Amino acid sequence: MFRVTQYMREVLQPMPLAPQRRPSGPVVIWNLIRRCNLTCKHCYSISADRDFAGELGTPEVFAVMEDLKAFGVPVLILSGGEPLLRPDLFDISRRAKEMGFYVGLSSNGTLIDDSNIARIAGVNYDYVGISIDGLRETHDRFRRRNGAFDASMRAIRLCRDHGLKVGLRFTMTMDNAAELPQMLSLLRVEGIDKFYLSHLNYAGRGNRNRRDDATHQVTRRAMDLLFDACRGDISSGRTREYVTGNNDADGVYLLHWVARRFPARYEHLRARLAQWGGNSSGVNVANIDNLGNVHPDTFWWHYSLGNVRERRFSEIWRDTSDSIMAGLKRSPRRIKGRCGQCSYFDVCGGNTRVRALQVTGDAWAEDPGCYLSDAEIGLREAALAAGG
Repeated sequence: MFRVTQYMREVLQPMPLAPQRRPSGPVVIWNLIRRCNLTCKHCYSISADRDFAGELGTPEVFAVMEDLKAFGVPVLILSGGEPLLRPDLFDISRRAKEMGFYVGLSSNGTLIDDSNIARIAGVNYDYVGISIDGLRETHDRFRRRNGAFDASMRAIRLCRDHGLKVGLRFTMTMDNAAELPQMLSLLRVEGIDKFYLSHLNYAGRGNRNRRDDATHQVTRRAMDLLFDACRGDISSGRTREYVTGNNDADGVYLLHWVARRFPARYEHLRARLAQWGGNSSGVNVANIDNLGNVHPDTFWWHYSLGNVRERRFSEIWRDTSDSIMAGLKRSPRRIKGRCGQCSYFDVCGGNTRVRALQVTGDAWAEDPGCYLSDAEIGLREAALAAGG
């Protein structure tokens, strides 16, 4: 995740560079249930509206949480499928809060209504993220359900009005990129706390639909729009938060944006972004699926590192006998092609490995989702220096 607001503040209101702090443990995104009432076009878990056998029971979930806490995991994001279809969700959520985790709920929003909003608010989730994929017609087509947009927007308003921090999550493809300005306008009109722009990642139905991924020029225009909106909010004193996910080249693109507009801040921001380091799958981000399989992140469902029924998460996560985990935890990672030669490798970290794997069959190939030119990542200058 790239925290646009955090780094934009470093441009507009710079603070002295502090020593880098390492997280106590990875953020864990936990797909508690695979069942979902929708069949969304870009679903990485290929969920459906039916029960899936073998899912972790409540006692097993509690036991895993004890291990996660002891291992230093600071954040649990409870997801699905649709997590509200799990009968023990509120028991799990309350236990997680009591244990001191930062607890987020990731929902499609269609099941949040007057009948359960008091229970949701009673948990006091630190954050509720609800997916909106465009305006009404576009969203309903993505979600394959008429009325999904209205139901999800009602959920956002209910969460907002009950004092919960709520965010709008937007997965951008060529089918909905043109509606990004309206999504940002919706934030302002509805008083929404957070905007998360997710680049399409190639997993599950997202892999099947990768032909619809936003082209590089469309992505660049979208990022310019997002940066301008973030800058405007900070300058106006608004506390709205902007983040992006699934394309760590966003950090490098922000550097070029700053070089054009705030050149005096470029070196300061570059140092900040180098501390961030880009992609952290398998290091600071982890996933547990509904069956207890552990993955480097949510888009690696085809690749299991082990199962929490057989080994503790803390043991699985430290085990680098697995070649993928060894490669992800290597610092710096060994990446081929443009990524390996990039002058900003310390900022991006080689970007998204699962996207490279899905396209080339090689997890260590260059990421085809990088939308910067050779000149922008320093390859042309390197070729000229070598006499190329």
